[in-house]
Amino acid sequence: MKISILDRILLFVTGVISAYQIAVGIDGFGRLPIISYTIAFGVLLIAALLMLILGLEVLDSPIVVIVSTIIPLSLATGLVWQHLPNFKLPYLIFAIVGLFAIIITRAILIKNRLPLFVLIIVHGVAGLTIFLLPLMLVLSGRLPPGFILISIGGALIGLGGMLLALLKVGKPLLSRETIFRILPVLLLIMTSLFVTGFALT
Repeated sequence: MKISILDRILLFVTGVISAYQIAVGIDGFGRLPIISYTIAFGVLLIAALLMLILGLEVLDSPIVVIVSTIIPLSLATGLVWQHLPNFKLPYLIFAIVGLFAIIITRAILIKNRLPLFVLIIVHGVAGLTIFLLPLMLVLSGRLPPGFILISIGGALIGLGGMLLALLKVGKPLLSRETIFRILPVLLLIMTSLFVTGFALT
């Protein structure tokens, strides 16, 4: 599928916004949240640049499932570490174990539903964390209303990640062409929401 000029522009802007967040947008956070957010936005930046340079066909790589897991897991871990100190260590363990479980179930040829089950659990927990935690923090008055943009971005990252992951395991919700068509727009909107949400904290 040929990448359009518009897609290239969208991916370039996504990369610029991700780079800005890495360089400027995470100042003042704790050490582990900074590491987590840097990983998340760093992977977003690299993914945008690879799609920009190599085309959307790069999404056919088997590593896409792993990459689409690193972003939500890193973001969710950073959020929990910042705002739910009682759960930070258990969640960090979940993130590490979950990522390794996905890597292992992708590396070994398993013909049952275990890889799909692991994928849904890990993506589901990370996506719900990114969606629900900022929402609860805003509703409780602990953070300003603008932080709710993180929740909206979390819903989009969950959608995009599941579309890609299910496509790679052969259980697509949409056709490959449709997913590739909407992904650049989805990435730009999602990244913009995250950066704006952090900026308004």
